[in-house]
Amino acid sequence: MPRARRDVNMEIAGQLYDLALNHSSPHGRIAYKRAAQAVLRLEEPLDVWAATHSLREVPYIGPASERVILESLEHGTSPTVERAVTASGKAAEVQAAHAHRTNFLSRAEALRLLRSRSRAVRLEDYRGDLQMHTEWSDGGESIARMAGSARERLYDFIGVSDHSYGLRIARGMSMKDARRQRAEIETLNRSWNGAFRVFQGIEANIPAEGGVDMTPEEIATFDLVLAAPHSKLRRAEDQTARMLATVRHPGVHILAHPRGRMYSRQGVLARWDEVFEEAARRGVAIELDGDPYRQDLDYALAKRALAAGCLFALDSDAHSGAELAYAEYAIAHARRAGIPASRVINTWPAAKLLDWARRKSRRRSRS
Repeated sequence: MPRARRDVNMEIAGQLYDLALNHSSPHGRIAYKRAAQAVLRLEEPLDVWAATHSLREVPYIGPASERVILESLEHGTSPTVERAVTASGKAAEVQAAHAHRTNFLSRAEALRLLRSRSRAVRLEDYRGDLQMHTEWSDGGESIARMAGSARERLYDFIGVSDHSYGLRIARGMSMKDARRQRAEIETLNRSWNGAFRVFQGIEANIPAEGGVDMTPEEIATFDLVLAAPHSKLRRAEDQTARMLATVRHPGVHILAHPRGRMYSRQGVLARWDEVFEEAARRGVAIELDGDPYRQDLDYALAKRALAAGCLFALDSDAHSGAELAYAEYAIAHARRAGIPASRVINTWPAAKLLDWARRKSRRRSRS
């Protein structure tokens, strides 16, 4: 397993976010957030970058952000940030924000993990992405354009997983539109004559009681069914029963971004070891969502899912072709967790993946 080390960029970005949280003006809050995001996107650790470059060359790094970064590089923390937090009276709020940021990776650290020596799943093992969104729901590009971007990345297949009709805020797709989308996918697949394949998936919403908010007849029309939480994501209550009901649903193939966490929220609280054990028994794959602001599951929980015997899906959650690169974060988390390629469904040939999905569907029809 790759050796753990400090993620300098993530630590410093966190301090810049602390300043954003405490700043008195909207302009200052925006400026520090932009500086933090620029640090997270940087492809080299800041200590390495600063040895040969001016910090001002990084977009959105101004004099105040530069001072925080230099203090952090020298002392491991920033006295400027500490004074600002103390003066603001928001120390408890800052500590809560720190808890939400646990086990995120900066771009520089993700790239280091991808290059590291490990027997875990590699970028070269990856054959296709199974969560992405197109203009059929809240994505910005057509299926053909997403497929073209995937082929440029040398993928063998993709799974398009637009939102279901239950998530109106994300322009969820009606079943009538789903039938039209199926026809479009079949036309595209015929044009590639086996050289590349698009699977029709759906990202179904997990209701409060668990399961999915679609009928068995509706989900039976899709190649892959991803179930994801989009509500009750800031609640302090335990939601183990909700997540157990979802992995027990016979139509679900993948539990997608299981916590529903983001950099600014905790996500679902549950007894995850119980959920992982049930998912392993039911043959449900656990997703590592690579969206940089989700990174869900993270490597620590993924390691526990691995011990439970789970399969995994490593996906980008892309809403444009450029965002397919987000899968690299998911692969980095998988490498940090020590997940072998054999347990990752994205590394399987398209025929094996489809056979796995259909066998699970046949079990569903008999239940």
